[in-house]
Amino acid sequence: MRDAIFKGSAAAIVTPMDHQGNIDFTAMERLLKFQLENGTDAILVNGTTGESATLEEKEKLELFEFVVHYVNHRVPVLIGTGSNSTTRSVSLSRKAQALGASALLQVTPYYNKTSQQGLVEHFTKVADSVEIPIILYNVPTRTGVNVEPETYRKLSEHPNIQAIKEAGGNISHIAKVAALCGDRLDLYSGNDDQTVPILSLGGKGVISVLANIMPFEMHMICNYFFDGEIEKSRDMQLELLKVMNAMFMDVNPIPVKAALSILGLCKENYRLPLVPMNKSEKKKLKEILEGYFVSIRT
Repeated sequence: MRDAIFKGSAAAIVTPMDHQGNIDFTAMERLLKFQLENGTDAILVNGTTGESATLEEKEKLELFEFVVHYVNHRVPVLIGTGSNSTTRSVSLSRKAQALGASALLQVTPYYNKTSQQGLVEHFTKVADSVEIPIILYNVPTRTGVNVEPETYRKLSEHPNIQAIKEAGGNISHIAKVAALCGDRLDLYSGNDDQTVPILSLGGKGVISVLANIMPFEMHMICNYFFDGEIEKSRDMQLELLKVMNAMFMDVNPIPVKAALSILGLCKENYRLPLVPMNKSEKKKLKEILEGYFVSIRT
């Protein structure tokens, strides 16, 4: 049996920006330092939470190189290189591999979408083009297409396709995938509030939005579970449910960037079409965070 790409919690890290909308590498270093000092098990760059849709390729490559160099093998660096163009996905995947990515996150093609056979051919083409592991990313609310269990089974036969990030929200669907694919395809939760349920189906961890502000806590939810302390794991997830939900008070990554700004870790700057939370929603978010962070209350 091959080793998992990582076990535990990977932070789907934001891309901090300055007031001109440029990547703020000083803030990125601060975020990475915070992650590494607080027990994160892996870092995902250029995912949905990283505003990948509005980053130009040159910026992405600079970001990849910066993160890989700073992390320096202390934890795996996962890099999102998927798109709705197979050719672009292949090209960016090869470049990310050359820059030192530990694994690649491949989202299902969006907008033009495709059939289940198209998914097989798209992901196979990308997987054939690189030598490092691939994590498939299923998020139908964003892409308009859902990866069916039988499609996962076919894709699990490829030696480079090693895992899935499931953000479809359907536990019955995920259970079917686990039954069909077994240990050929590792499961990661793509929803923080489903971490423990997916761990109970044999999952290896979570790729987490909340881990941006609570890397240690998300690590411990997984760690307790792996150590057999299931009740502690469950209780911790339930304790954090309110703040997990708060990260989706608005379109991701708007709330988590707002939370990071409240905590003083980066500025609340986005690229259009994303805009800051309105004042009343941000006030609610701050009140929720005050229930968890002593530093905000004092």
